[in-house]
Amino acid sequence: MRKTTRFGLGAVLATVLSAGAGYADTIKIAFIDPLSGPFASTGTNGLHQYEFAAEELVNKKGGVLDGDTFEVVGFDNKISPKESLIQLQVAIDQGIRYIVQGNSSGVANALTDAIEKHNRRNPDDRVLFLNYSAVDPALTNDKCNFWHFRFDANADIKMDALTDIIAEDDSITKVYVIGQDYSFGKAVSAAASRFLGEKRPDIEIVGNELHPIGKVKDFTPYSRKIVSSGADVIITGNWGADMLNLGKSVIENGFEGPIYTYYAAADGITAAFGEQGKDKLRLVTEGQTNPPPTDTAAAYIEAFKAKYPDGNMSQTRITNVIEMLAKAIDQAGTATDVVAVAEALEGMEHETMWGGTLYMRPEDHQLIQDVLITVHTDEDIQFDLDNSGYGQHLESRVEMAGKDSPTTCKMRRP
Repeated sequence: MRKTTRFGLGAVLATVLSAGAGYADTIKIAFIDPLSGPFASTGTNGLHQYEFAAEELVNKKGGVLDGDTFEVVGFDNKISPKESLIQLQVAIDQGIRYIVQGNSSGVANALTDAIEKHNRRNPDDRVLFLNYSAVDPALTNDKCNFWHFRFDANADIKMDALTDIIAEDDSITKVYVIGQDYSFGKAVSAAASRFLGEKRPDIEIVGNELHPIGKVKDFTPYSRKIVSSGADVIITGNWGADMLNLGKSVIENGFEGPIYTYYAAADGITAAFGEQGKDKLRLVTEGQTNPPPTDTAAAYIEAFKAKYPDGNMSQTRITNVIEMLAKAIDQAGTATDVVAVAEALEGMEHETMWGGTLYMRPEDHQLIQDVLITVHTDEDIQFDLDNSGYGQHLESRVEMAGKDSPTTCKMRRP
């Protein structure tokens, strides 16, 4: 007996319409960063900034292509390179072709290696790595690859700008460098020694040490060494709990000079320092928020705070990732051919709401942008951090920092 399948008229019409209607798709972006553990607040706030940027800057403006929308999916890597590789594979298995990550250059190094190998072995299933915050210089030098794009200034570019400021101050004669014992901390240490040696050979580096990442609970022994060294300035690349605990400890142990940092703001850090950090903490960063450089930037921060009252607009480069990815997809005419999207990103110029022009350098996929020095204060702060009344106020700007900086990248393209 022949088996016959009967379709109702509604089902037939739905099939016909769906075949020709060109319904919009969802373009998923995997956010692989810590959502638990000692660095959870940093990762969670970053995830919220990505979700907000995708909705406000892409989806509410009609999406990309024929109305495709962005969806950011969070994956908790527990700040572990091993766990990050597991989450990467889960994301790829779910059909996600865009990976964003930023917390820990150790994780970024693991991801970029794994993505390069995956793409080589799976030419029909390739992914792009959009690095928004991991600043180990090696990632756009000897370890560069076509699939990796960095949207933050690397550690060398930031240190170049930071040491310009230090070199101009004749009262500084002694510097103490301290950081976390992994690739980024080592890069900061090496860059500080190199640039200070070139710009102010008379400055003595009275200490240069590394400590275990995320494991030191009491920084008193380190702080006492710093104070006893007679250092005028501290330079540190510490972030998260390590930045907070180190900074509080050195101040409480009597250090009175400036502390030049990469990540001493937001995620509870600004509130915890409060008055103690005023005029002491200085941040080398990008993306001006105080004062906001454009009405668009001011409105964007206000809208973010309305949705996330306890959140911080602390990583403005996240909006640059979303806007430039959307622009690249539109220019490429596809979201599935990541080679075409990557080629559209290469050499892209983009006017950012945070002030200045962005340029994705084709030879190494390092974003070139203005680098700022900001100071922790409660004076003239339109947008504070951690609802503390304190924020980061612009002190100086280096336009298109690192534009002519050398690279050892020898990129192989597909």
